[in-house]
Amino acid sequence: MLAPRAMTDPTPDPTLAGFRSSIDNIDAALVHILAERFRITKAVGDYKAAHQLPASDPAREERQIARLRALAEDAHLDPDFGEKFIRFVINEVIRHHERAKGASA
Repeated sequence: MLAPRAMTDPTPDPTLAGFRSSIDNIDAALVHILAERFRITKAVGDYKAAHQLPASDPAREERQIARLRALAEDAHLDPDFGEKFIRFVINEVIRHHERAKGASA
């Protein structure tokens, strides 16, 4: 049985290579954007810890989720996926805030 051309031909398809290059650039931008978001949320966590504020704010979280679902829908992205993604980020932020709160105790 012969292997598919893509697996045996060292010359990449230029169209596919262009798509992949764009994906790689977007992935890099996402990492940098998430790093900046976490730098800011770290400052929020430090502030909350210093002022004995709770690590989470359920009302704000729900507003953010609703806002991000609407943005996802406007962008033609599955709102359920958008919600799963932002909930993952929010949960990680809360974990960091709880750690900061414990460190300041």
